Amino acid sequence: MLFELRQYRTHPGKREQWVEMMENEIIPFQVSQGMSIVGSFTGEEEDDLYVWIRRFESEEQRVALYEAVYQSDTWLNDISPRIPELLDRESIKVTRLNPTSVSALH
Repeated sequence: MLFELRQYRTHPGKREQWVEMMENEIIPFQVSQGMSIVGSFTGEEEDDLYVWIRRFESEEQRVALYEAVYQSDTWLNDISPRIPELLDRESIKVTRLNPTSVSALH
């Protein structure tokens, strides 16, 4: 099992719109394609921070799900073109994590 901790920075004043897009479009679409979303968070002290965590059973599953989501017509034509107006794509930070034996997410 592996996890992705994904940290994003929104453009000034755009975080609420980003969260709405994530909760109403991006997360439901990715879940419909088989993604497992463990959590979705906003920064308490940073008004441009958005963090989410995805879980994969294996690297092979991660690769297959990336293909299913990011090469789909829905992603390429409907979702992705609208992201740059809300999100600073240059600041995206993805950290791959492996749970330890005492992790509640293990």
